[in-house]
Amino acid sequence: MIRQLTLTNWKSFANATLYIDSLGVLIGTNASGKSNALDAFLFLHRIANGISLTDALVGTASQHALRGGLEWAILKGKEFFTLSIIIHDLDRMDFVYTLVASINGQKCEIIEESLKRRLYRNSEHRGRCSEISLFWTDPCQLDSPSITARLYNEKRGTPRQSNRTHSILNQLEQSSIRKEIQQGIETVLSNIRDIFVLDPIPANMRGYFPLSDQLKPDASNIAGVIAALPNSKQDEIEFSVQEYVRHLPERDIQRLWAEKVGRFETDAILYCDEHWPANPEIPVQTMDSRGMSDGTLRFLAILTALLTRPSGSLLIIEEVDNGLHPSRAHLLVRMLRDLGVRREVDILITTHNPALLDALGPEITPFITIAHRDPVSGHSRLTLLEDVQQLPKLLAMGSIGRLSTSGRLESALSTQKGG
Repeated sequence: MIRQLTLTNWKSFANATLYIDSLGVLIGTNASGKSNALDAFLFLHRIANGISLTDALVGTASQHALRGGLEWAILKGKEFFTLSIIIHDLDRMDFVYTLVASINGQKCEIIEESLKRRLYRNSEHRGRCSEISLFWTDPCQLDSPSITARLYNEKRGTPRQSNRTHSILNQLEQSSIRKEIQQGIETVLSNIRDIFVLDPIPANMRGYFPLSDQLKPDASNIAGVIAALPNSKQDEIEFSVQEYVRHLPERDIQRLWAEKVGRFETDAILYCDEHWPANPEIPVQTMDSRGMSDGTLRFLAILTALLTRPSGSLLIIEEVDNGLHPSRAHLLVRMLRDLGVRREVDILITTHNPALLDALGPEITPFITIAHRDPVSGHSRLTLLEDVQQLPKLLAMGSIGRLSTSGRLESALSTQKGG
């Protein structure tokens, strides 16, 4: 599972590390760098799926461009960016994947790329370890179309010519290589490919959609995904709707389902039954997704993502509580915690909502990261909440939600040495 991502000269970041836990929270004011950090995950996800570095930034016919495209991929004044990700595999093994890239005209190309394996002597303390480089690259000229990758052979490395426009990790996937190199590549690729950035757009979820085996990032095809699931999985979603979603609106949602439609039943639409709990004489009302609230649809999208992502994956949700009334924050938190643990899916969320931060409780403190700007350089930084030097004094003034709303956290970081 992914444990940390380090950003160097990436967009607004000079150097920062984002740590991943079972449930992590990224907070910060507007333009602090939150979205830039999440874009790094999306960039890595795209190149791990075979998309060129350039297209991963500027977009394709089926995928939107990352914010800023080529022009803003590298911190202003720098010539390259570095993304390094650590993936924990088994009890005593980590893989460290690093990519260094530059912008050459209208192309993004590799300067360096490497994959290391760390084997720890002690699985609990993870102190001393043995490390080998599974592959690395030779220096190359900026105008060269290829780069030499060297594969671990216990000597100087077996040379392999590679294209600079696509990740070497992806190019080596189908090659005939040593078993330990293949294991490392497969582990890293599977973990990066299992990153899913969810940003539900309720307006796109209202209507009929083809059956599908994978949820789209905007959750527009949610009806098609639910309807295509095996009956047992559909039952699990219906049960979870009863457990979490039914109390979301003022009316109780009694049942929610996706129904296949059309002569060939290749499309589907969402339906739900609602009733007014205070007056059982009011008849149950059935409506389709066109009549559901934004909050209900967003909540359902998050629920479906949690129930359909593979175990060991990373689910990233921007502005997780958008459209949700503050009084329902505890309901959302309970769902994220319960299903994340049950399905072994790591979750990273962003939020501006003080009610949600308070609903998470004090135990979330070690897992909150603050995105903020360096007061001198203006570069984005990532600081763990527990590393804020004035935190005990601040917490005596109020909850994390209140501190975030008042701007006291950012104020403390602006005066913190090294902050």
